[in-house]
Amino acid sequence: MAKYFDVHPDNPQPRTISQIVQSIRADALIAYPTDSCYALGSRLGGRDGIDRIRSIRQLDGRHHFTLMCQDFAQLGQFVRIDNDVFRAIKASTPGSYTFILPATREVPRVLQHPKKKTVGVRIPDHVVTQALLTELGEPLLSSTLLLPGEEEPLTQGWEIKDRLDHVLDAVVDSGDCGTEPTTVVDFSGDEVEIVRRGAGDPDRFA
Repeated sequence: MAKYFDVHPDNPQPRTISQIVQSIRADALIAYPTDSCYALGSRLGGRDGIDRIRSIRQLDGRHHFTLMCQDFAQLGQFVRIDNDVFRAIKASTPGSYTFILPATREVPRVLQHPKKKTVGVRIPDHVVTQALLTELGEPLLSSTLLLPGEEEPLTQGWEIKDRLDHVLDAVVDSGDCGTEPTTVVDFSGDEVEIVRRGAGDPDRFA
């Protein structure tokens, strides 16, 4: 049964944030709000978080997982960025974008795309997510909470708990955060590719 945390969307309670992060450090799999719909999240070096996310979402080995980062300095530890890409990403964060970039050695191999050796990264513009990342001190391994066969992500904390109570360890509820996922921009090739058009304006990378 998943623990249910009711977190204020503008002024997250420090004690509650601390309790959630303690659960993450103990390898909990959580559902949590972002600036672009709910996500599944677990500790970067966790034992089985990635397998549990793959099972819930029925993902194959080619799926790009995302490292949810607190800030640009943290993001830079996990991906390689040249100067032009640096400026483009810096101007667009925090925000509703996921960037696919070559992974550094800091990224566990199991999280990297098997052929491209890339990983997704993003910096959210959401008070509760930022509070969790600040307390945690490292990125959250994340994936959009979009269930198999459904066109839109779940948006209500109570509904997430009701439907996924048996497979999650915790649900963080701070209100509705929308159904539109991030815009995904792939910088790993010779040309910039918009992989998915979502909440962030893709035209700034055209």
